Amino acid sequence: MSDNQMGIRPNLKISVVNPEEIHEATLEVLAETGVIFPSEKALNILAEAGAEVDFDTMIAKIPPKLVEQALRTAPREFVLAGREPESDLLLDGETCYLSTDGCGVEVIDIETGERRGSTKQDVADSARVADALDEISFYWGPAASALDVPSPVRSLHELQAALYNTVKHVQPETILGEQEARYAIKMAEAVAGGSDELRKRPVLSIMQCAKDPLGHDGGSLEASLVAAEHGIPTGFMPMPMGCATAPATLAANLVITTADSLSTLVLLQLAHPGSPYFFAAAPTSMDLHTGGYTGGGPEDHLLAAGFKEVCAYYGIPLSMGVMATGSKEPDWHAALDNSLSTLMSVLTHTDMLTGAGLLHGSKIFAFDQLVMDCEIMEVISKTCEGIHVDEETLAFDVISKVGPGSHFLAEKHTRNHMRDLWQPRLVDQASYDAWEKSGRRGPMDRALDMAREIHRQHEVPALDDEVQAEIDALLADAEKHLGRS
Repeated sequence: MSDNQMGIRPNLKISVVNPEEIHEATLEVLAETGVIFPSEKALNILAEAGAEVDFDTMIAKIPPKLVEQALRTAPREFVLAGREPESDLLLDGETCYLSTDGCGVEVIDIETGERRGSTKQDVADSARVADALDEISFYWGPAASALDVPSPVRSLHELQAALYNTVKHVQPETILGEQEARYAIKMAEAVAGGSDELRKRPVLSIMQCAKDPLGHDGGSLEASLVAAEHGIPTGFMPMPMGCATAPATLAANLVITTADSLSTLVLLQLAHPGSPYFFAAAPTSMDLHTGGYTGGGPEDHLLAAGFKEVCAYYGIPLSMGVMATGSKEPDWHAALDNSLSTLMSVLTHTDMLTGAGLLHGSKIFAFDQLVMDCEIMEVISKTCEGIHVDEETLAFDVISKVGPGSHFLAEKHTRNHMRDLWQPRLVDQASYDAWEKSGRRGPMDRALDMAREIHRQHEVPALDDEVQAEIDALLADAEKHLGRS
């Protein structure tokens, strides 16, 4: 297992916004405008704590004191556990972890190159390939959607496929109701070895999406209340779009993002103080030509960096949507989008970076894109280490020994440090003649070759038969009670 799977700790850092200004504006919005909570359970919790609640409009106005109380009780760091401790991820505000993206509804078939609807097998295959890639620290999404199973239990089929095909931490964003959440947690308990063990080492965390601007989904709220009850880390992802579900200016977009995030932090900390919570976001600006999601504009990069600074001000971990290129295929466009968005989030020390492997604004999963995104993460990881300076790296004695006009190739110091240099797996640094002799095969060809090799050969340690039987039984019971259509 390489160090990269355990995340990177960048030494470089940037700043793009004053988080206190965003915080003050957000408090005013929460107290004066409010947020929609379409759940009677959630509204009752907020009302009992002193929020101003209108049960007809389902809008709750949250006073600053409740925000301050929630920020005091929320843990500053916690672990996302894998099956074994070697795969655990500590969210500490300084280490960056990359995951897959979610949830693609189409897949570029790894063997035929055909674009088609995604299936449960694609969920399993994407989790297994991600399991083999050291740069992928946890499985998020899922990367593909199980469109071939009934929608009421689709999320549980996807969770089963993920749990069976990776030893890494699993974080679905598709558990959208209280009953789904209870089944999902029981599946995770089977893997962890019981409810107490799951609370100690949560192999599952849950992300929900906000309903921008200034709103939430009732089922998502109630699923997250269940998760918090069991000590499962949970977070909400606002995705405000400038000019549409957020004002056009970046500062105002950050206010909407922060208000949506803080509002659910308050709810969950009131219900279950001390439960692990993370912020999440994918703020963007509208494509002015199509009205659609941009997936890679400079505004996206600045918003991502700015919101991380807000989260650091609060001391709460963040999961930020990165990559998610608008390109339709693995190409120059995809590399540009994914490199810049990931770099900006790493330079602000974002905890969780979701998501590698998807194209066309997170609609199409491609195995070769997943591999190429890992190469991007490698380059960024190495770049953000910065330059370490000490007596050994300054190498004064070696420079004095070699002197002017010679070379350092034969020196022991060179042999000791030459492997510190980044070596590409996909990027072509060979001669022009060698490239021509290869049939002009480039990084995309090598990425597909690598993905196919992993797809055909990588094996994930199986869960115990008893654990699989318990999960299968839970899924069968969910199908019976949640419906098949």
